[in-house]
Amino acid sequence: MGAILGDIFNAFGTLVTYLFKKDKENPWRAYFFRASAVGLFVYALWIPDMLAQIFLISSAWARELAPLWVPILLIFVFVPLWLRYVRAGFFEKTGYVLLEIKLPREIERSPKAMELFFSSAVWSRGSVTFVDTFWDGKVGPWYSFEIASFGGDVHFFVWVWPKLRKIIETQIYAQYPTVEISEAPDYAARYPYGPEGRFMWGTHIKLAKPDPYPIKTYIDYGLDKEEEEEIKVDPITPTLEFLGGLKKGEQCWIQILAQAHQDRSWVHGHLFKKPDWKDEAKDLVNDILMRDPKTKSTRKESATGFPIMPTLTEGEKEQVSAIERSLNKPAYECMIRALYFAEGDAQSEIQKSIPALVGAFRQYSADNFNGFKLGWYSDLADETKDVLWFTGFREKMVAIFQKIYGKQMYDAYRRRSFFHYPYRFFHMNKPFILTAEELATIYHFPGKVAATPTIGRAPSRKGEPPPNLPV
Repeated sequence: MGAILGDIFNAFGTLVTYLFKKDKENPWRAYFFRASAVGLFVYALWIPDMLAQIFLISSAWARELAPLWVPILLIFVFVPLWLRYVRAGFFEKTGYVLLEIKLPREIERSPKAMELFFSSAVWSRGSVTFVDTFWDGKVGPWYSFEIASFGGDVHFFVWVWPKLRKIIETQIYAQYPTVEISEAPDYAARYPYGPEGRFMWGTHIKLAKPDPYPIKTYIDYGLDKEEEEEIKVDPITPTLEFLGGLKKGEQCWIQILAQAHQDRSWVHGHLFKKPDWKDEAKDLVNDILMRDPKTKSTRKESATGFPIMPTLTEGEKEQVSAIERSLNKPAYECMIRALYFAEGDAQSEIQKSIPALVGAFRQYSADNFNGFKLGWYSDLADETKDVLWFTGFREKMVAIFQKIYGKQMYDAYRRRSFFHYPYRFFHMNKPFILTAEELATIYHFPGKVAATPTIGRAPSRKGEPPPNLPV
């Protein structure tokens, strides 16, 4: 019941957003929504008799056409429910395993090694027949790449299905032969939600612009070039420094869920096909270059009949180059979720640690690129708080729903659930797209440039003695 009330409350906040807040992505949508709301209100206020007549006529038509629309409605209702049921059985049989990756003292590999890992290990094979999808409940695998800090002690984890464990381990060792991989108990399951005196705050990190715009990657930072370690700048370093700087009694878990992007089709359980991000990216390149997508030339011509070449700034050139580079790389549907905990004396750090957590993703942003920003969070959206301020129940309602949303957020993290029920697209419209290059930028094993002393390290391995020693 609490979850249902929470969803209704969040929907109310969204309604208020559309009515009173500017929609930067699509202002016409906001204008249309407001005009429709005002029109319906006036219509219902001044013409109730006509509304009643329309309702009666519509009811008669609905009864007459029931043999047509009822079967269609049942299909749209029954198929998702059936898929939810058979997939629950598939997930229960599949299980999961959590792998911890302990790093050596020094890693001399660039994030390119992790990009190769993502390109080869995170594969997309799921349902290949209708029986697989609609009877066995089979779906494409997803993975959770996690960085967790326990009082400043930083650890790297990979959550994966047991049948894919060998592939993950093999590909990681292929790129990072000096790491140590071992099965670990699930830290999320061992740290229960809700004890008195423990604060929890959860959030989603989402893209600031549409999917076709790439974030600033390790290539843009020059980590793909052979340079001295002292002059390299690794974008993951601020995140690790924040995690390594947490105090005793603080914890922060960052979870990156990734599933290989594939076309939507009936065989995968999708009723409708949606526009692909690559088509949007190609359209974006054509808009920046001001060219016709068919002829690949500019639409405008000079007085002599020759096409006018657009004059691009250096930033626009970099933007086009980054977008076209993304089009040639494997893509993944992703979601980033973060939880922060504080208990005891560490609760005095809350006001400093939460802004630092959000700021730990700013280094991937640039004006001509994409970036990350704060998404939905567990203590109610700001527009909902603004409405509650007028009622006088703001603090009381925030306290109630923070517990509801916090429990849901924690459970979603523990289950690594987002792409499927019970937390499908949890408080997000859809996953966002990251390429292998972008994914490797935000999750890779740092080299010497990241000097965070509290990263979990593997003990030094003893080398074999030389074969030519005298006996």
